[in-house]
Amino acid sequence: MKEKAILLIAIAVGILAAVLMHRYLAAERERLYAGIEKVRIVVAARDLPAETLLKFSDLGERWEIKTAVGENVIKPEEYPLILDRRLRYPVRKNEPIFWSHVEAAARRPAGLAPMIRMGMRAVSVAVAGPDAVSGLVQPNDRVDILGTFSLPSRTVPGEMETVTLTVLQDVTVLACGQYLARSDQPTGADPFRPGGYNMVTLAVTPREAELLTFIQHMRGLGQLTLSLRNPEDVSFEKDLPEINFRRLESVLPDLNLYRQRQIHRKSNL
Repeated sequence: MKEKAILLIAIAVGILAAVLMHRYLAAERERLYAGIEKVRIVVAARDLPAETLLKFSDLGERWEIKTAVGENVIKPEEYPLILDRRLRYPVRKNEPIFWSHVEAAARRPAGLAPMIRMGMRAVSVAVAGPDAVSGLVQPNDRVDILGTFSLPSRTVPGEMETVTLTVLQDVTVLACGQYLARSDQPTGADPFRPGGYNMVTLAVTPREAELLTFIQHMRGLGQLTLSLRNPEDVSFEKDLPEINFRRLESVLPDLNLYRQRQIHRKSNL
């Protein structure tokens, strides 16, 4: 009876040790891979011989470390470019399918159009260096668009007044000059030296495209400025007021107080 109890205890200890070791290894794995960017790639769903005419059922997906797969892999969003194409070489199940495996595959259509989401539009707006955060805005950044306009005064008939307001918030930048998002290199001059580009292309809805086009054609009456966001910031500010000279005088004290209390955490004010 005593030997049986010792055996049971030994088994329990062994199981506990295995569980603890599994948890330890899992924690170590998470620590080692923390912050490593992964991408989803296309793999073979089964063993595929050469000359296979690729169908959707032949394709699978898996996650891989981005730096380990290189640029020759195929992404899931690129399925349409390889369907009904023949394999040049055999690919075993769960192995990546590379562009070089596929006969006459058109790798990533060139230009801007394939980067535009369905239902969206690309519109280019003119910005000078200071209006694009000193020319440091890059493709894939997200920005707010501010407009400054000279408009007829609402309070003084016959007079013009300058007004600044936020036109759009959280807009994705598709291109700066001729430098496209997802492009390996600029198609023109280097846009990342100060003043290297004077046009920024944005992803907008059709209604927003109309708005931006109208603003740009207000010759001498309007100017657009980009306000750069943190890439993780998806916040939306409701009811942002327009700023004119009268509003400027009234809000400056409140703006400065907000900055000291909320941004710099000075609770004694």
